Amino acid sequence: MRIYTGTGDKGMTRLVGGVAVAKDSDRVESYGTIDELNSWIGYAATFMGKSYEDEYKEIVTIQNFLFDIGTELATPETNLRGPVISEEAISWIESRIDYYTDAAPDINRFILPGGCRLAALFHVARTIARRAERRIIRLNTTVMVSPIVITFVNRLSDYFYAIARYFNFREDVNDVFYERSAEVFHKIKEKGL
Repeated sequence: MRIYTGTGDKGMTRLVGGVAVAKDSDRVESYGTIDELNSWIGYAATFMGKSYEDEYKEIVTIQNFLFDIGTELATPETNLRGPVISEEAISWIESRIDYYTDAAPDINRFILPGGCRLAALFHVARTIARRAERRIIRLNTTVMVSPIVITFVNRLSDYFYAIARYFNFREDVNDVFYERSAEVFHKIKEKGL
């Protein structure tokens, strides 16, 4: 089977079932951003190493969920055969969020994205998940999107935040707390920098 079809040369692509839509449609933006997120976490997972085998398996599970979600978003309602993920997926990801939140030290301030490499990579995943959620919400204004998909993608950004903090904790790297820029600038000036 050839990968290229020529359909995209005119700015169009086909959804599941064969309907042609513009490549910049809300539907394509939605599943395209889910694909971007899936690719990013696949990249991030390459840095996980042997000490994170269980977390790696968890990320692969999330990648499978994301593939299912992308398929649902690429399928017009007339071709859908029911939701591709269940309420159990939401319960599962919430349990993982709770686990990572409990494992890292309590905080009551905003943190800056970063820290160790894994934390930084998963903070980027968090922002891509938020963008995917915005795209899906926009799509939901014109077509029906499964509420389970919307909730799951919303939980994903919380998951990536929690696991990023967990990686910093495991790697013995402190989260950096947000400070108002005026305060930071004042400290820099005091040091003569």
